[in-house]
Amino acid sequence: MVRKPSKPLLTDPESLLQGKPRKPRDPAQAKLKFDPMPNRIEPCLAKLARRPPKGPQWAFEVKWDGYRLAVHIDGTEARCITRGGHDWSDRFPAIVSAARALGPASIILDGEAVVLDAQGRSDFGALQRDLGGRGGSGRGGKRGATNAILMAFDLLYLDGHDLTGLELADRRALLQPLLPTTDGAIRLSEEVDADGEALFRSACALGLEGIIAKVRDRTYRSGRQGDWLKIKCVLSDM
Repeated sequence: MVRKPSKPLLTDPESLLQGKPRKPRDPAQAKLKFDPMPNRIEPCLAKLARRPPKGPQWAFEVKWDGYRLAVHIDGTEARCITRGGHDWSDRFPAIVSAARALGPASIILDGEAVVLDAQGRSDFGALQRDLGGRGGSGRGGKRGATNAILMAFDLLYLDGHDLTGLELADRRALLQPLLPTTDGAIRLSEEVDADGEALFRSACALGLEGIIAKVRDRTYRSGRQGDWLKIKCVLSDM
């Protein structure tokens, strides 16, 4: 059973971090052609930066500490694909079940599988324990992570349309109405309406891993192109 944080970070009115107000989808937005659903999309990766970037072109999110997953939903079937292309559907049963409930749409979500602590922070050690040890192969053996949830931050495919050629702002506008922010095994990773430096200081003060910065008008480009940056409270090259 998925444990819910007592005070979700982005919805707690007393928190220093506040989610950006959500706008209804414009039905005239993003006129799309039909595209076959791909078996896999190579993920966009974030480059490490020492400080948050400045400028209105940057959007900011919390950095979640877990396993990167692409969740493919085709009707009522769902798969969890790792960053390396492995099918880990059996490792994340709660996420698969929640993904099936989003059907009968055809969807590819990009996100991070995490386990949250009581304060709503991602706890990588707890995720590994839930999987049965480091990488899910510890003394407990490989098993399903029943407490893991997906924090979804991008939408790559929707109902016959490849969205990777759209700008991030348009992809997020299509993603937001699909997902809740505080309940269930798949949740929206919210854009935070804050200055990057202020958000980074708040994230570190709250014991988070760091923040992610993304260029709003950039299409989804696989690999480490610099469109996304990660700013970590404890600096490393990982």
